[in-house]
Amino acid sequence: MKLVTFQSRGSGPAIGILDGGEIIPLAADAGLPATMVEFAALGADGVERAAALQATAPRIPLDGSRLLAPIRPRNNIMCVGKNYHEHAREFAGSGFDASAKQTVPDAPVIFTKALSAIVGPDDAVGVSDDATGTSDYEGELGVVIGPGGHHVSEPAAASHVYGYTIVNDVTIRDLQKRHVQFFVGKSAATYCPIGPVLVTADEIVDVGLLRVQTRINGELRQDAPVKDLIFDIPRLIASISAAVRLEAGDVISTGTPAGVGIGFTPPRFLSAGDVMAVTIDGIGTLTNPCR
Repeated sequence: MKLVTFQSRGSGPAIGILDGGEIIPLAADAGLPATMVEFAALGADGVERAAALQATAPRIPLDGSRLLAPIRPRNNIMCVGKNYHEHAREFAGSGFDASAKQTVPDAPVIFTKALSAIVGPDDAVGVSDDATGTSDYEGELGVVIGPGGHHVSEPAAASHVYGYTIVNDVTIRDLQKRHVQFFVGKSAATYCPIGPVLVTADEIVDVGLLRVQTRINGELRQDAPVKDLIFDIPRLIASISAAVRLEAGDVISTGTPAGVGIGFTPPRFLSAGDVMAVTIDGIGTLTNPCR
């Protein structure tokens, strides 16, 4: 099931099912919640009730509706640094990694992005506000948590995955390096596009076979399968939940493949007028212009 948060005809944000070129509003079932975080907390029961609407509920054309970020978690977006081998090497050699002594980490490198950075599909990312001129793209698979948990084991981790989305972990590299810790350089306003949809986990047969591809102005820059992650999704969930109590709707952005702007000589940073498009099979394409 492809779930969306949307606005239509001037109405406030609502949640629904994307079915081809139409949206089925979940508000057709008055007992369902109004936000995606609350809906994810219902787990399989919520999905079953939503599925029952597909045959009977009124539909809204996607054309004329605006898709928003499909989910806005209560906690910061949890992100993973240097989680593809080739990207770990390109980052280590870029001169922008001020924090690490290891090219390939022994344990997941976890940081967060502020909720105020979140924007949706087609929303502009304000790279012209970056006085350093070092804004960079990072296409990533986002994992959405269903049942929360603390001290989740790797074998049990799959039962805590509600679904998947796309995250573009846009970064101001100069600030990332200057502050050593990543939070400031990762959390600029508009620097966390998410979307276009949230796909429930049952739709993805083998998450490792999904490919993460990022195009800038139509040029393919990043292309790698999720199976190339250094630390896979069960390991990430177990590692984070060893300390953090995960909650329904939390988002874990799993890391980016090689091909980011700082991997080029000279670096290829983002400029106003550029268009970023991150595609993951089975989820779709998250497109955002730079202004």
